[in-house]
Amino acid sequence: MRTTHLNRAIGVNYLDIYFRTGLYPMPLPFTPGAEGSGEVTAVGSGAEGFKVGDRVAYVTTPGSYAEARNVDVKHLVKLPDNVSHEQAAAMMLKGLTAQYLLRQTYRVQPGDTILVHAAAGGVGQILCRWGKHLGATVIGTVGSAAKAEIARACGADHVINYTTEDFAARVAEITKGGKCAVVYDGVGKTTFPASLDCLAPFGVFASYGSASGPVEAFNIGLLAQKGSLFATRPTLFSFMADRLRLETMARELFEVVGSGVVKVDISERAPLAEAARVHRDLEGRRTTASIVLTP
Repeated sequence: MRTTHLNRAIGVNYLDIYFRTGLYPMPLPFTPGAEGSGEVTAVGSGAEGFKVGDRVAYVTTPGSYAEARNVDVKHLVKLPDNVSHEQAAAMMLKGLTAQYLLRQTYRVQPGDTILVHAAAGGVGQILCRWGKHLGATVIGTVGSAAKAEIARACGADHVINYTTEDFAARVAEITKGGKCAVVYDGVGKTTFPASLDCLAPFGVFASYGSASGPVEAFNIGLLAQKGSLFATRPTLFSFMADRLRLETMARELFEVVGSGVVKVDISERAPLAEAARVHRDLEGRRTTASIVLTP
């Protein structure tokens, strides 16, 4: 049940590096890239609901660093006219990740205070904008003064430079000791366990990435000591496994992007041939927002 899909734009994510480096093992050889957008050029037997010419976007198993690819229809969603191919390629993985974090892992409510690590990154920017739209007070952490300005422009009410400040102490100061309902952490090793000190009792530590390396094993009793906390390591593909859930997630994402509530910034458009250089920049934390490759 597959369609053949002509890529118009390809998204770049840290997930691609995890696969390339073997952090997430893959059988070799393989082609990187988990998301993209384009048009359906052929429909296989049993691939119901799609036709040649449909504008579509997807997040699926690696293979999108290509001019065209086959995509299982269970991972394919139709793209509304008010969302461009570049927007879709830049946001499918990041935006759907933000959706499951903000609306499912911990459902942000008006009045919540939330902490977003790497607030100037691709997921971080969407979390800040969407979280602000939901009525939360957003605290973001960044690694430089330039990235602090980006986070502020994305709606962060408070920005902490964790290279010069103790972010846990600053969170306590900003919240006057009240701390946060949730911490969204795509950084990993270098922000743990201090992230737990940013949470109010019964708060949620949501780890969704490991840009600095994975969180090391810890005694679960630490969660009790820090205030009866919850810690979770969800993955997008677990949420996407149910087709109806995926359609709901995509619909919510397209609504906030198509209406302009959430802006998807594209920091660079590069030819597919420069994918290796783009990966080096991403690993070196020299990028912000989203990067799109064009075949």
